[in-house]
Amino acid sequence: MHTLPVRALGAAALLFSCTFANVQAAPDAARAKQIATQHACLGCHAADKKLVGPAYQDVAAKYKDDGGARAHLAQKIKAGGSGVWGPVPMPPNPTLSDADVQVLVDWVLAGAPDQ
Repeated sequence: MHTLPVRALGAAALLFSCTFANVQAAPDAARAKQIATQHACLGCHAADKKLVGPAYQDVAAKYKDDGGARAHLAQKIKAGGSGVWGPVPMPPNPTLSDADVQVLVDWVLAGAPDQ
């Protein structure tokens, strides 16, 4: 007679772990803006309007339901690319550390908040 409560407890634990495994910490906006400034990202991108490249808020909206977005955008930042948002290529940023790239990706996917 103990199988139902054990199964229910197991299901609740699984739901709890899956729910919180996907929660991202708030992006470090100050650090992300510092990195973006140092690497000239803000010369082509803005949070809320298209410049040469897309607005970060538009990038966040495009990839909001994409489970592979973090890896995809990290690769785009490091290697550069073109064609997704138009013909103007984004130059590669191979000197960025993987940690800095992830700070930028988290910030962009959050819509580039100020805080």
